[in-house]
Amino acid sequence: MTIRFDGKVAIVTGAASGLGAADARLMAAEGARVVLTDINVELGEATAKAIEGAIFIRHDASSEADWQTLIDTTLSRFGRLDILVNNAGLVQFGTIENTSLEQFRLHQSVMSEGTFLGCKHAIPAMAKGGGGSIINVSSVAAIKGNSPVLAYTAAKGAILAMTRSISLHCQEQDYNIRCNCILPGAHATPMTAAAMAALGGGAAGIEEIQKNGQGKPEDVGNLVVFLASDESRHITGTQIVIDNGETSR
Repeated sequence: MTIRFDGKVAIVTGAASGLGAADARLMAAEGARVVLTDINVELGEATAKAIEGAIFIRHDASSEADWQTLIDTTLSRFGRLDILVNNAGLVQFGTIENTSLEQFRLHQSVMSEGTFLGCKHAIPAMAKGGGGSIINVSSVAAIKGNSPVLAYTAAKGAILAMTRSISLHCQEQDYNIRCNCILPGAHATPMTAAAMAALGGGAAGIEEIQKNGQGKPEDVGNLVVFLASDESRHITGTQIVIDNGETSR
């Protein structure tokens, strides 16, 4: 049996639960040493403890100082960085008329700026090690629009556009670093559950999503594993939607 990530090191942000936790578990199962990050220390430490060879680092994706510390600590601990999954995120409801500037900036700082900072500081480390793979987590909201979550949609759209430019830069510099973007629909995660509850859907809303085949965190995790692996070595600068046809309806 081939171990896809034997000897490789991955960072997954927003990994205390949901999609990030699934990504971390699946990559570790394929041999990766995984660094999980989140602002939720208690849950993040518990999640990392349950994954063989993983460690947890408290990390605010919107902080450049935190990113510098994260990369430095990863290199000091493991000597290399091969994979980065920019997954940290949040969602607050608000249309163009009732979203505050503070809310808008919060979404940008955590998601679009967080992705920018992650790529900016990870790329030199990856290039020094001979290359790597970056997976940026956007959303179907970036391509279909979603009026009740304006700030979230805008931040996820920025991630999608940024990914293309980053992939081109890495090719132009001959870094052997691939950068791709995934666009999940609604999946059964704590963030989705909280969003459904805020809309009044609660558990029944999640059941409806699942009935439509929207999937589990591991479905997204399997795509992340593929994009992080050498099996996708000819794929860069692209977007992959994983929504069971939601954007086609």
